[in-house]
Amino acid sequence: MSDIITEKQTLEERYLRQIFIRDQMAEFVKDPFVMKGADGVYYTDIDGKRYLDAIAGIFVASVGHNNRRVIDAIKAQLDTMAFAPVYHGTNALAIQLANKLAEIAPGDLSAVKFCCGGSEANETAFKMARQYHKLSGHPNKFKVISRYQSWHGGTFGALSASGVRSRRVDSEPLAAGFVHVFPPYCYRCPFGKEYPSCNITCAGLIEDTIIMEDPETVAAVIVEPIGHTGGVIDPPPEYLPQLREFCDRYNVLLIFDEIITGMGRTGELFAADTFGVLPDLICLGKGLSGGYTPLSAVLCRRPIADIFWGDKTTNPGFVSGHTYEGNPIACAAGLATIAEIIENDLCANVRKVGSHLREGLEGLRKHGIIGDIRGKGMFIGVEFVRDLVTKEKFPDDIPIATLIGKRALDKGLLLRFDPHWLSIGPPLILTESQADDIVSIFDESISEVLQEIKN
Repeated sequence: MSDIITEKQTLEERYLRQIFIRDQMAEFVKDPFVMKGADGVYYTDIDGKRYLDAIAGIFVASVGHNNRRVIDAIKAQLDTMAFAPVYHGTNALAIQLANKLAEIAPGDLSAVKFCCGGSEANETAFKMARQYHKLSGHPNKFKVISRYQSWHGGTFGALSASGVRSRRVDSEPLAAGFVHVFPPYCYRCPFGKEYPSCNITCAGLIEDTIIMEDPETVAAVIVEPIGHTGGVIDPPPEYLPQLREFCDRYNVLLIFDEIITGMGRTGELFAADTFGVLPDLICLGKGLSGGYTPLSAVLCRRPIADIFWGDKTTNPGFVSGHTYEGNPIACAAGLATIAEIIENDLCANVRKVGSHLREGLEGLRKHGIIGDIRGKGMFIGVEFVRDLVTKEKFPDDIPIATLIGKRALDKGLLLRFDPHWLSIGPPLILTESQADDIVSIFDESISEVLQEIKN
């Protein structure tokens, strides 16, 4: 084999056999999707075809592709120091980023543990919760309550907390100590109720679960403020405040998985600000570094952080470490990304353009198959149904959202799709004109797929 593989050769099956991706490779090699470049809100594949990136890579490219501030910050740090001796201490960039996060975070979320990805951050939060309770005199509190249809990551503990059957089953049996409850899916309430007469059963169930499991065994509750993998499920306004109340009542830590919703996606820097609820820990990732380097973080409230301070002979501190935590290059990217978001007021842009995008999507109800549109800011989900009145889904042999999503991809629009719903989450720099392009291509894709189904 030649030492150099050309771009065109990378599309050949013999070279594609050397890499695993998240899809079935036998299917992927039939029509491989391989990117070459990116700029602003667009990707370009190795054939030169341009794609409007309506999912920010995968809710990652918060400040857009090819952002010069972030790239220059990384280059400057490369010329200074690429790796710090993490076993012995930390570095100046990590300290600066930790202080910046403490400055912009809600409430007293003022101590930070750095990681590399969202899964690591959630794993770290679980360990922090368990160790916190052990150090504060409750060593039997180890269980974590999470939700069905949630996604907290692909590593073992994060996968154990996740509630997506199709992603869990091939790795089972998973870790012990994870308990699942139903999510606040108002459009298809698992309890057959209607909001607001439901009395927020989905929240009350979490208190019931804490009691049934025994509060002295429950360490934490973890939720995505807006759950993605179930179809961008945003809760009723009372839901998260009630979770806060229950966790306080039973000495349980409340963890917000803001891997997707953090750093401006909901129109505020944190979804905790959007919903007005202060968790005990926030897990960040994805948009924190804008996709320029792997970077994630766990933010914890000051009383939790203080528990880990003390005499080394009786208090080992927070026992958790990763080789690349607080990497100076990653932290340089994080600082530059945050500066871009704040100085350019991208949260205001998310609120403005996100509202414009939502309005355009509402106009697509004309097709008669959009059952629900939900989400906040630039994090929007669209659910398709066969019957608007009964909410009947399309049959399994017509995975409508997948068909529409693939047709949009053919037309140069990147969306995230499942059989019955799809989601939109573009870079936070999206303009109203680009939002109109998203809606236009989406509209055409729906029309064409519906026509083909009828025929």
